[in-house]
Amino acid sequence: MIILALTGSIGMGKSTTAKIFSDQGVPVHDSDMTVHEIYAGEAVPFIEEAFPGAVKRGMVDRSELGALVLNNPGAIKRLESIVHPLVRSHRDRFLKYHKDQNTSAVLLDVPLLFETGADAEADKIVVVTCDPALQRERVLTRPGMTLEKFEAIVARQMPDAEKRARADFVIDTGNGLDDARHQVQAVLHSLGIIT
Repeated sequence: MIILALTGSIGMGKSTTAKIFSDQGVPVHDSDMTVHEIYAGEAVPFIEEAFPGAVKRGMVDRSELGALVLNNPGAIKRLESIVHPLVRSHRDRFLKYHKDQNTSAVLLDVPLLFETGADAEADKIVVVTCDPALQRERVLTRPGMTLEKFEAIVARQMPDAEKRARADFVIDTGNGLDDARHQVQAVLHSLGIIT
């Protein structure tokens, strides 16, 4: 089984690219989606203990939690020490399931791939990128996003140029969906996953 890992800075088109891989028949483990799931389940008691007030109606309130950790490296580290092992456990179960099913390839969609060391699990790394002006434009249209939040997120992420330098494949999402789809198909074709 070929383990592909997909990453890219915020607003680069990672989620859209992951969907293209999925549409091509590659099972995807989405770390962001897993975080949403654990914020409604197993992470709740740990986060409430570490960040009192961040849990509302039995679920982690992402905006409340975000306000508690924004620009606070110690709080971010504490949060990551709770969240990353839970996400890793979900990812391990996903990989075991697909290995047992003899799946030819899977994709791990991990925003902080290099930052968390998850790149060590991958056979090949795919990085999505686009022009920084387009990235900023995309992100600032998201609900609740501010320039301050955007800059704080980017500051925590490895620079785009460094990610691209560490990639086996780079997909530029700046030229539309069809172009991105052709790039994904080229990656899958080069690895013998599709013919």
